Amino acid sequence: MAQIMLGKEVNASLNERIRAKAEELKAKGVFPTLGIIRVGQRGDDISYEKGAMKRCATLGVEVKQFLLPADVSQETLMETIQQVNQDKGIHGVLMFRPLPDHLDEEAACAALDPEKDMDGITSGSMAGVFVGHEKGFPPCTPEACMEILDHYGVDCQGKRAVVIGRSLVVGKPAAMMLLQKNATVTICHTKTQDMAAICREADILVVAAGQPDMVTKEFLRPGQVVIDVGINVDAEGKLCGDVDFAQAEPVVAAITPVPGGVGTVTTSVLVGHVVEAAARQEGR
Repeated sequence: MAQIMLGKEVNASLNERIRAKAEELKAKGVFPTLGIIRVGQRGDDISYEKGAMKRCATLGVEVKQFLLPADVSQETLMETIQQVNQDKGIHGVLMFRPLPDHLDEEAACAALDPEKDMDGITSGSMAGVFVGHEKGFPPCTPEACMEILDHYGVDCQGKRAVVIGRSLVVGKPAAMMLLQKNATVTICHTKTQDMAAICREADILVVAAGQPDMVTKEFLRPGQVVIDVGINVDAEGKLCGDVDFAQAEPVVAAITPVPGGVGTVTTSVLVGHVVEAAARQEGR
């Protein structure tokens, strides 16, 4: 039977550190603040926004919302981004994507100050992930994966890690972050041949394929640690991951559940980024 790596246990430890750091900054007159830019009324954006605001309130971080209509002009969006860039009282920014089709999303992301980019959407932040310097922040989801590995004492050094998925949102930054932990990393994707055999060689398997229950027992072996990033809805309308949990749990050493795993940690990572950004800006 595998160890179930629950997000709530990771959050308890992570949130304690974030709250303490926020209180320390407030004692110096610095009030960590997140700016949220949302265009339109997408249900998933609103759901995440509510969760982020609730977590911010719990951890002592303030929020300023910039809510724009779905038909907002590019000019107005860019003006809003410049407004949050120039507001010294806003330490970090979360801008929801994808933006409506009539907007130039690439230009909007490029306009955001990398030092206020809390979710790795600017090229400056992503450069920091690949180069290893502190400019901006990595995407929250792959960092949540690393927080889970750290909390449960998974030593990545010298281990073989396989990441399924090569997106800039999860796959590529997760691979780089594992590499920084001295793992030997392989990235699998839709063109990978005999993916199951490659995955069986992994000590640590991070799955961000976006396909429900894609990873079955043929991909797995005893002793593995499996991080399931996927959030899908199955035929019965229930949330499920990219890993077939029923097949994996009897085989592997440890696995994150869906729901209750990576997704629950992501919001805390976001809030932690805001507090860290406030600390960095205070230190200059």
